[in-house]
Amino acid sequence: MRIFVADAFTDKPFCGNQAAVVPLGREPFPSDELMQSIAAEMKHSETAFVRRLGQGGYALRFFTPKGEVELCGHATVAAFTVLRELRGLPRGDCEAVTKAGAIRVSVDAHTVWLDMADAQVVRKLDPDECSALYSAYGLPLSCRPLELEPVIVNVGLSDVIVPVSSKAVLLSAVQNEEAVSALSLKWGVTGVHMYALDEGAFTARCRNFAPLYGIIEECATGTSNGGLTQYLYTKGLIALNEVNSFLQGESMGRPSVVESRIELVRDRATLRVGGSAVITLEGELKL
Repeated sequence: MRIFVADAFTDKPFCGNQAAVVPLGREPFPSDELMQSIAAEMKHSETAFVRRLGQGGYALRFFTPKGEVELCGHATVAAFTVLRELRGLPRGDCEAVTKAGAIRVSVDAHTVWLDMADAQVVRKLDPDECSALYSAYGLPLSCRPLELEPVIVNVGLSDVIVPVSSKAVLLSAVQNEEAVSALSLKWGVTGVHMYALDEGAFTARCRNFAPLYGIIEECATGTSNGGLTQYLYTKGLIALNEVNSFLQGESMGRPSVVESRIELVRDRATLRVGGSAVITLEGELKL
């Protein structure tokens, strides 16, 4: 079985977010147990298994070292970069079928863009929940910008989107993994996406945490930044067709840039996330 490692949301090796990719051709998915074992062996935040369905269609499944998730943005970007480089995937649109639903993926010479599942702001956190959440990162409630609130956003999977007042506060956050895991389980979310709006080259600077799934911190997350895009759009801070950029991974020494935009397609707002990826490793699994 062939396997690749690609750094997603970057055009430089050893930056961005690593994902393992197992291209299966037209072969069926291996057993869940085997895919889980491979993901645990690779130890990346996600391993993507991708198989060809037919003309322009692919099925993908995603496993963390601890379990399966319905959708993963950076692993999708990595997977279609591998398909482009390995099989000469034609430029243009194709369909990716995931457990979160079927999404449109657009491939060009340098970038992979993917539609996000219908994004929705599920609810705001109440005052007690906010207090518990900020406390789990050693932060006072006073570091929350008054015009923004912590919310749960679903983009195929759910995250808590958490604003802080500055880059300095963002980088000072120290996670209580046990507390954040308990809150994630209680609220039915994958993890926490913390951000500070940026006045420079980026829309925001971000950090992402999913300790419930064995991911202490992740250096690039497409779905979470998609959720953040949707929330900022509802607040009037992002315009239609505007390309947004989110810097993530600074605290990990693996800077990543996730791009997003909300397109108006046939009078319907469609959320898209995109970025580049580079293949850094190719090998064989001996099974």
